[in-house]
Amino acid sequence: MSKFHLVVDGKGLPLALEVTAGQAHDSTQVETVMEQIAIPQPIGRPRKRPSRLAGDKAYSCQRVCDWLKRYGIKPAIPHKDNEHARYDGRMTFDKERYKRRGIVEQDIGWLNECQRIGIRFEKRAMISRCLKILFSDKS
Repeated sequence: MSKFHLVVDGKGLPLALEVTAGQAHDSTQVETVMEQIAIPQPIGRPRKRPSRLAGDKAYSCQRVCDWLKRYGIKPAIPHKDNEHARYDGRMTFDKERYKRRGIVEQDIGWLNECQRIGIRFEKRAMISRCLKILFSDKS
């Protein structure tokens, strides 16, 4: 069983993907997958970091929050039920941005449907998905 660690933009276009064993915890791959990002810019080099990151409760740990803060990335990550909320005025939770996290869940669902990617890591299906998103008439 494989687990996908995926970063997508606001339209669902994959920016970075890391595939690990199914038992790997999500929070252990944040740095690895974020280092792969290259956001195209109209002029100059691609940006290496997004300005915001939404994640589920699995990313609610001090190490991830410290890493995001170090790079100036604003998190939209809810706290776990068994931990004290960190939203004391210095860090706020943006519910509207968090709701958009469903976009990445749709991409992960699509990847899980494409068994060839999960088994053989074929890039062709990923390229097809990117082109479909980029050139769809819904954009």
